[in-house]
Amino acid sequence: MNIYVMGISVEKRSEFGPKVQEILTRHGDRIIARFGIHDAENGSGLITLNVRGEEKFMEELAEELSAIPTVTVKYMSLK
Repeated sequence: MNIYVMGISVEKRSEFGPKVQEILTRHGDRIIARFGIHDAENGSGLITLNVRGEEKFMEELAEELSAIPTVTVKYMSLK
């Protein structure tokens, strides 16, 4: 398995954040580390993950998260 870094930007965090959290919780067994910050001024948030998995899993996770309105996802492999 490879190690990936994933960045997740969430606009309208109060509205769409719970759905993002639900997905991340469901895949929590693959998440090694998580760091999140929010910008209270504009209601957005940024989550950075370290994830263990294969490319196919990362593609599926990114697709699932990107299906949520206002969510943007980018990731890269470290190994």
